[in-house]
Amino acid sequence: MTAQQQEQQEQQEQAGRQDTGKVALVTGASRGIGYGIAQALVARGDRVVITGRNEDALKQAVESLGAGRAIGIAGKAHDEAHQAAAVQHAMEEFGRIDYLVNNAGTNPVFGPMAELDLGVARKVFETNVISALGFAQQTWRAWQKDNGGAIVNIASVAGISASPFVGAYGMSKAAMVNLTLQLAHEFAPAVRVNSIAPAVVKTKFAAALYEGREEEVVASYPLGRLGVPEDIGGAAAFLLSDAAGWITGQTLVVDGGIFLNAGF
Repeated sequence: MTAQQQEQQEQQEQAGRQDTGKVALVTGASRGIGYGIAQALVARGDRVVITGRNEDALKQAVESLGAGRAIGIAGKAHDEAHQAAAVQHAMEEFGRIDYLVNNAGTNPVFGPMAELDLGVARKVFETNVISALGFAQQTWRAWQKDNGGAIVNIASVAGISASPFVGAYGMSKAAMVNLTLQLAHEFAPAVRVNSIAPAVVKTKFAAALYEGREEEVVASYPLGRLGVPEDIGGAAAFLLSDAAGWITGQTLVVDGGIFLNAGF
């Protein structure tokens, strides 16, 4: 057993000894940032419902998170029927949805905006933004409107600065930041809504941004490394806790200090 596997097992055993009674729905959580967030929530005693497109990957994630602590619902984030099914299963299995984490996203194109296929741009917005709104509407109606809770949207530093060659992704994440503001205003005081804007995190999703040249990329980060899913998991767990009880409508930048280099 590796050190990481041992740590995960210890976290799961600890979670088995405590139960916050809270339930979170985390989209796009079979791996990467979404899984890191689900892992952090399970470790503190929450139960989680995770979604993803790949049933096998989702099953493995559920097994790693722990039987009885997690369930998985496969489907495409932008599919309204999938959104409804995920919320319904969460309510049937756990009877509540205190927290929503909108993490599911896509970035299928790399190139200049002048050559961006508009059909691809629509797909990016459908998956990255419209799906997040759909899940927020569903959880609001099912539980949060009457019982309260919190939402965390996973944005990106690409959404708060120029993002060459991933412009469609950056535009969608800028929209995610504004969606956070709109929902925070409309859902208050029952539900707090915040977002997290990570820089490059070492996941399969972001591999093209650092693979083969990691040392070169890391050189831009004052903290001397790229992010890992656990970094975002810790930030999300904080925002979905009573410790953040007076925080709403904010975007927390988790970037290893890279914005400190702005203007040089």
